[in-house]
Amino acid sequence: MTISRSFFASVVVAATLCAPAAQASSFAAWEVANVAWDDVLNVRAWPSAKSAIRAGYPNGTPLSMTGRCMNGVDLKNIAVLPQDEQVQMVRYTWCEVWHDPSNTGDWQTGWVYGRYIQPQQ
Repeated sequence: MTISRSFFASVVVAATLCAPAAQASSFAAWEVANVAWDDVLNVRAWPSAKSAIRAGYPNGTPLSMTGRCMNGVDLKNIAVLPQDEQVQMVRYTWCEVWHDPSNTGDWQTGWVYGRYIQPQQ
C-alpha cells in the first residue's frame, strides 16, 4: 500500500499543529530585601559566600528566580504559602537566580542567599 507524499505531509503538519506546545520555563518573581541601606545583595557564581561575585543589586530590585534552591526548596511549590512562610523557608539557604549582570542580553544563572530575598510585592 502506498501513501502519497502530499497526504503524508498533511498528516505530519496536522499532528504538529495539534501537539501541545512545549512548556517554557517559568520564573518566580522575587526581589532583593533586608540588605543594609549602603550595601547590595551579591549574586555569586555558586551557592557559597566564598564564590566569585557576578553582580550586586540593591533592595527592591526585582529578581527572576529559577525556582531552584538548596536543601530541596522549590520556589514554585511554596508559592501558595503566605509570604512570611515563603521567606522563612528560604531564609537559610541559597537560591538560583537568572540575571543579566552587564545588561547586554548575556543572561546567566547565579546564586543569592535567601535571607536577602522575598516574594515580589
